[in-house]
Amino acid sequence: MAGNSIGTLFRLTTFGESHGPAIGGVLDGCPAGLELDLEAIQNELNRRRPGQSSLTTSRTESDEVDWLSGLFEGKTTGAPIAFQIPNQDARPADYTHIKEAFRPSHADYATFKKYGLRDHRGGGRSSARETVARVVGGAIALQCIAPLGIQVSAYVERVKDVAMDREPRFYERHQIDSNPVRCPEPEIAQAMSACIMEAKKAGDTVGGSIVLVVRGVPAGWGEPVFDKLQAALAHALWSLPAVKGMELGSGFEGTRMMGSDHNDAWVQKQDGDLTTKTNNSGGIQGGISNGNDIVIRLAFKPVSTLLKPQDSFNTSGESVQIEGRGRHDPCVLPRAVPLVESMVLLVLADHWLKNKGTRI
Repeated sequence: MAGNSIGTLFRLTTFGESHGPAIGGVLDGCPAGLELDLEAIQNELNRRRPGQSSLTTSRTESDEVDWLSGLFEGKTTGAPIAFQIPNQDARPADYTHIKEAFRPSHADYATFKKYGLRDHRGGGRSSARETVARVVGGAIALQCIAPLGIQVSAYVERVKDVAMDREPRFYERHQIDSNPVRCPEPEIAQAMSACIMEAKKAGDTVGGSIVLVVRGVPAGWGEPVFDKLQAALAHALWSLPAVKGMELGSGFEGTRMMGSDHNDAWVQKQDGDLTTKTNNSGGIQGGISNGNDIVIRLAFKPVSTLLKPQDSFNTSGESVQIEGRGRHDPCVLPRAVPLVESMVLLVLADHWLKNKGTRI
């Protein structure tokens, strides 16, 4: 199966299925001599793992990493870093009732038509369980580029129609993680939580949006023409489950503006570098970072698995009615925050290595 790797010089390949023995990955291209903070990596996994609160799936996974290769005495060796995370609470029996049926809005039918078969146990490779390996890769990427002063901040901006009413900005981690929703405004977070719980009680689901702000990315990262920085970021972020839209900077709202209002005018800082008064470009111009904050908004659809009856079809083409069973998130947003950060970090680490060979 193609499409299991991302990155050019800093390249992550993932493997495993939702209800198989383990999920894992191989990270190639990480420079030798990096002293990995394994506790920090585990902390990132803890932000993503299921069973965090009543707002998420009740599946219980410790998500502890088994390191298989690429590390010696706590440092990277330059060899591929291989790792795996055991699936300790898989319940494939929860999916027996859909062995021959296609769930609405899932990858079931499309996967069946492509390969002639599918893993019905939670969707196999299509499951969001696969993303646990991306968080490991992203956490390693962060440790590579953090010395440059790069920081990421993703947070839940909107759940259904409950939204923050302010422009995107950088929030500290403790502000975002102060509540289970991962919205940095406590009162809005409480309303979001109520919205999610209402959907959960009804056997339904809700979607929303996440904002990501990256600060500290130097000017000059990006590879025109076909590997522009925003194109690489879009490739990575659109690969996440449930993503249905992406905006950079002013996004669609910028299409309502006049060019004279939209243009980001340059001003000179005290150190001689340039910055802009506004950031409608979202930190990227001509496909290359300009030194301003990178600002992205992502739209996530409602989770497709509903705990209520839905009409569908089976593999014989017969009309059937199915109902979700087992443990599922009523809203993907709280657990998607570390996923968004991880995918952006993987892209930035790749472009960090690419930029090292740009000029003599």
